[in-house]
Amino acid sequence: QVQLVESGGGLVQAGGSLRLSCTASGSFFSINTMGWYRQAPEKQRELVASITSSGNTNYADSVKGRFTISRDNDKNTVYLQMNSLKPEDTAVYYCNADVEWFRNWNSWGQGTQVTVSS
Repeated sequence: QVQLVESGGGLVQAGGSLRLSCTASGSFFSINTMGWYRQAPEKQRELVASITSSGNTNYADSVKGRFTISRDNDKNTVYLQMNSLKPEDTAVYYCNADVEWFRNWNSWGQGTQVTVSS
């Protein structure tokens, strides 16, 4: 069982910044790819950014140059630094992780709300 706990969401004005954190706990041998997804009202969940255990990153085109994903493997934590936020970034942001515990498991956090006002 893996638990992912997110923090750092909130309300911010357009142009502002927020930093999301997600920490994994529970039973696992290793954590492979970690990522952030988001889901706006009446829209499908979409990938925002991901990072492998070796540090390779991938970003959605809509956030390139504004968001930065990073991780601290010692703390089993992934971060999402969000700068130059836009109203269209408003969504519930979910942490996701692939972990190894006798087999591969994919886990989701409970989500954290990010609201960007214009």
